[in-house]
Amino acid sequence: MRAAVNGWLRVIPVWALWLGGLVPLALLVWDTLYGGLGIDPIRDIEHRLGRTALYFLIASLAVTPVLRITGVSFIRFRRALGLLCFTYAGLHVLSWAVMDMALLWGAMARDVVKRPYLVFGMVSFLMLLALAVSSNNASIRRMGGTAWRRLHKLAYIAAPLVTLHWIWALKTFPLEPVLWLSAILVLLGLRVAIPRPIRWGQAATVK
Repeated sequence: MRAAVNGWLRVIPVWALWLGGLVPLALLVWDTLYGGLGIDPIRDIEHRLGRTALYFLIASLAVTPVLRITGVSFIRFRRALGLLCFTYAGLHVLSWAVMDMALLWGAMARDVVKRPYLVFGMVSFLMLLALAVSSNNASIRRMGGTAWRRLHKLAYIAAPLVTLHWIWALKTFPLEPVLWLSAILVLLGLRVAIPRPIRWGQAATVK
């Protein structure tokens, strides 16, 4: 069964994930043009973009635990998941800067300093920016595999920060982001609890 699923996944082109990943954006554009948003359209746009970014970030974090637990490999889609996350995160920040702050840079800087949840959001966005810029084979060759993997562990910090940004922005203790934060902590815990399988070459070295 596992081999069959992996075989099926291998024939799915990565562009198909991109196509599916842009559906939430298309739905948001549709709702914006045809009055499908709530009483505060700017807030709805920002929140939907931010939530979608978080969902793709969690999906990318789930790739390794799913592989270790089930043997089903989504590895070839992980880069696309991460870049989709950054795409929505970038649009989330852009919508705030343009529609909420009217590109008033001084006001934006004061707002970030004044509101702690914006600090969390900006720090996590800068982490995602570093990951997106280096998500290519040229960066892996230039940095070396070890340094590149170390850099991409920033995702483990960015994901909890994003959910804290969401919780703090709502000024309440809502259930949904708390559940997503719990899911993130479980995924990170599984990475520690379930070690990476030792390959034959590594096993020979250990012996």
